[in-house]
Amino acid sequence: MNVPFRVNNCSIERTLDVVGEKWTFLVLREAFSGVRRFADMQAMTGAPRQVLSARLARLVDEGLLRKVPYREPGQRQRDEYRLTEKGRDLYPLLVALMHFGDKYLSDAAGPAVELTHRDCGAPIEQYFRCADGHEVSGPREVTPEPGSGAELKSA
Repeated sequence: MNVPFRVNNCSIERTLDVVGEKWTFLVLREAFSGVRRFADMQAMTGAPRQVLSARLARLVDEGLLRKVPYREPGQRQRDEYRLTEKGRDLYPLLVALMHFGDKYLSDAAGPAVELTHRDCGAPIEQYFRCADGHEVSGPREVTPEPGSGAELKSA
């Protein structure tokens, strides 16, 4: 039996409030690729300076990135931006977006980037599994149930 419940405390909505913007995803893409410095991120993303500055500040405020000071010889101190554990937990989301784009939106030449396992070189794939280890092929095999934080609709 499905119990109707509200979505005003929806985890998807809360996550999108933090990361649901193009420049944020592009900053995260670069961070996952090892880019840490502002100028390098700006060059790789093409983001306007003010936009990039705001996105980096938000990602730091949300605990997805952390600032680490560095100083080049003869230069003033600056900050690098490094992923936190919370930020690294977004990696499967970015890979899922990339795989979707590769399947439905890539050019005729194919994907621009292919992800492979560093140890063996095999392509990276994503799967859903239930806690008992059964592979779940799609949404028709999933039943949404109210969680402990669900706000049930009143009758």
